[in-house]
Amino acid sequence: GSFASTLPTYQQSEVMVFIMNKVPLPSSQQSIEAGKDGENRNRLTQIMLLKSLLQVSVGFQCSNMLTALPSVFLDRLLSAALMEDPDIRLFVLEILISFIDRHGNRQKFSTISTISDISVLKLKVEKCSRQDTVFMKKHGQHLYRHIYLICKEENNAQAHYEALYSMLMLISIELANEEVVVDLIRLVLAVQEIAQINEDNLTAYNRCALFALGAAYLNLISQLITVPTFCQHIHEVIQTRQKEAPYLLPEDVFVERPRLSKSLDRLGPEVFFWQSKISEVLGGSGYNADRLSTPYIPQLTDEDRLSKRKSIGETISLQVEVESRNSPEREQRAPAEEITYETLKKAIVDSVAVEEQERERRRQVVEKFQKAPFEEIAAHCGARATLLQSKLNQIFEITIRPPPSPSGTITAAYGQPQNHSIPVYEMKFPDLCVY
Repeated sequence: GSFASTLPTYQQSEVMVFIMNKVPLPSSQQSIEAGKDGENRNRLTQIMLLKSLLQVSVGFQCSNMLTALPSVFLDRLLSAALMEDPDIRLFVLEILISFIDRHGNRQKFSTISTISDISVLKLKVEKCSRQDTVFMKKHGQHLYRHIYLICKEENNAQAHYEALYSMLMLISIELANEEVVVDLIRLVLAVQEIAQINEDNLTAYNRCALFALGAAYLNLISQLITVPTFCQHIHEVIQTRQKEAPYLLPEDVFVERPRLSKSLDRLGPEVFFWQSKISEVLGGSGYNADRLSTPYIPQLTDEDRLSKRKSIGETISLQVEVESRNSPEREQRAPAEEITYETLKKAIVDSVAVEEQERERRRQVVEKFQKAPFEEIAAHCGARATLLQSKLNQIFEITIRPPPSPSGTITAAYGQPQNHSIPVYEMKFPDLCVY
């Protein structure tokens, strides 16, 4: 890491991709040792490599996020963000923050709070560039999904929530346009719902931390976009929490001795940020009200689940069943098709081989027309035309038959039946058939 941090930017990118490819992940095809000793060795290797990656990323300067975080690198990094080990998740968040923070705003979000005047932070804010917009269109939903899933981890500590807060704020400052701001607000409201419904049986600390995280983010983002009615709604909810539920604010949660409450299931509606209200006030200021009113639901993928739940020795089996729901009758289901990693790999390799063959064939054709003499090309095309005509003649002889003879079938000299056609005007019909 120390050596790579002294290299030029393009070489740093190559070194970081190399390091990330060496990190053993359960969802990758690298060998992962089994047993308790193997798990310890894997963990030490993962932490050592991620520390090296963090050291490089801290000094990495790149204005183009598409260059800084290519897909092959970002996908593996986000896979590590879903591992059960809290230290590994924290390293991944720190690495992402180092990449996103390009104007030195990171330290200004090191403490989670609900400050009343954002100007005291003296943030460096620039307009979102076209490259940043393209990056968020390509990877935005991927980032949101992983932030959402990290928030659901029960072994998160204060450092994790501080890193999540920094990441949300840095995305809002460095990479956000109007669409990204809307998606981030939806994401934070979905995180509030995680704590409110508590389907994952989180502890009281985790739930209060999620409530406080949402309050701190919405407090700052409302001051950044400066919509008065939006600021008023956020300020009213924070004031209500200060009076009735201070354990839902960061000032009471992210301290050495957090003050928590066990009655989180009996909270009144006035202490929550409501999606309907936010979509109404922001929709009146030109934001996409339909998108704002749509709850955020992460699109879970197999990669999200496998990254921490599956070992590399297990076979990934997906059962694909095709059933007609419109049919009123219950028909016997066909055997489900088992799709394993090997079949998927074979399909991809085969398709690549076919593309290579087609590309080579086209190259040969172009080369032949460029280098071969005209007489050779003309002779080749003439032979193909003659062959095509002969095939067509054979098909016509087989498919086109003469009309059947009314006198029946006569036998040719060589013993094969032969149809003999008689003109209609020469046919003799029985008297009963003639009028």
